[in-house]
Amino acid sequence: MSQFRNPLHVDLILLPLFILQFSLPLSAIRKDVSLQQRHYCRTTVQGRFFLTDDNGHVCDAFSVDPLSRCCPGEGDQFSCQGCNLVSQCCSSYEFCVSCCLNPAMTPKELALKVKIAKPVTAGKYGSVFDFCAGRCRHSSESVVHENAYLSEFHHCFSIPSNSSGPSSTQLEARLAGINIIIGRQGESCDSACKSSGQSCVPNKLALLNQCEVIQKYMSCKGACLSSIGADQPAEVVEDAPRNLNPGACLYTRSQSSLSCDGSHRHTRRLCPCA
Repeated sequence: MSQFRNPLHVDLILLPLFILQFSLPLSAIRKDVSLQQRHYCRTTVQGRFFLTDDNGHVCDAFSVDPLSRCCPGEGDQFSCQGCNLVSQCCSSYEFCVSCCLNPAMTPKELALKVKIAKPVTAGKYGSVFDFCAGRCRHSSESVVHENAYLSEFHHCFSIPSNSSGPSSTQLEARLAGINIIIGRQGESCDSACKSSGQSCVPNKLALLNQCEVIQKYMSCKGACLSSIGADQPAEVVEDAPRNLNPGACLYTRSQSSLSCDGSHRHTRRLCPCA
């Protein structure tokens, strides 16, 4: 019998051990890599210098991670810089989106029920980021007469009052910080609020433009009727001509006609002031 083993036979015996030794670390490495899933951000594209990612961070375009498209996250998350938290309107589009993304500001379950403003045939928003990015851009609550801004805070993100039929609890929460004032006969809300050292909050008029709300503050002896006019929501004074329904409360189905400066010599307005 030969005392020398076939070298090929030795190699075949050692080959499985060699494979086992190097395959274990490789499999572990692959497992580690699979756990490190990168988050890719969605961002706004409107601004020339700044943008907001879907994490709620605002940064300049040069600071964005080229791979993830996320902001560095060094600044405040959900920043409301330049925003009026009472009216929920901001002077900057990017900070409007950032502030809106705060769950405390925009409940997800309500945002996803809102219909997309444009086009008319569009459905509902698919995410809170979609809602905030769209709402801050298209909101009509900051516009008067279709083509002029009410103030420098013209990017608004509040949820439309007719989007989900808010309960009384939700309504109270959305009117937090708002002082409801009944104006004098023939007085506008701008004037009524100014008399109390406050200003009219235009985007809260829609919340008051509901019979159940008007009846809470006014007597509405002549029922609650749909009407057309910039002085609504309001109540017709008792000594008004009979054809104007004295004592009736009025609301409008045309949200775009709601205005802080509207008035009528035979009505008293219900005004949101802050």
